[in-house]
Amino acid sequence: MIVKVRVIPNATENEVISRIGSVLRVKVTAGEVNEEANKALRNYLAEFFEVTPKAVNIIRGAKGREKTVEITGETEESLRRVMESIP
Repeated sequence: MIVKVRVIPNATENEVISRIGSVLRVKVTAGEVNEEANKALRNYLAEFFEVTPKAVNIIRGAKGREKTVEITGETEESLRRVMESIP
């Protein structure tokens, strides 16, 4: 599943705050949008979608706040169910 993600740094905790269509808005505790933030995002999305961190790949936007992320490791249907549970 391909997901667009808008990263919001400097949060007190990692969390998905909303979904606008297929774009997730995700807060991460990392201060800057860099490798540290990418790692935090990858680990948090893996936990959120219940897959391994290796199943979450940033395929576009590694240096910016707007990212395109590919999530594998589960069926498309189960990943879509998790997406639809986000308000």
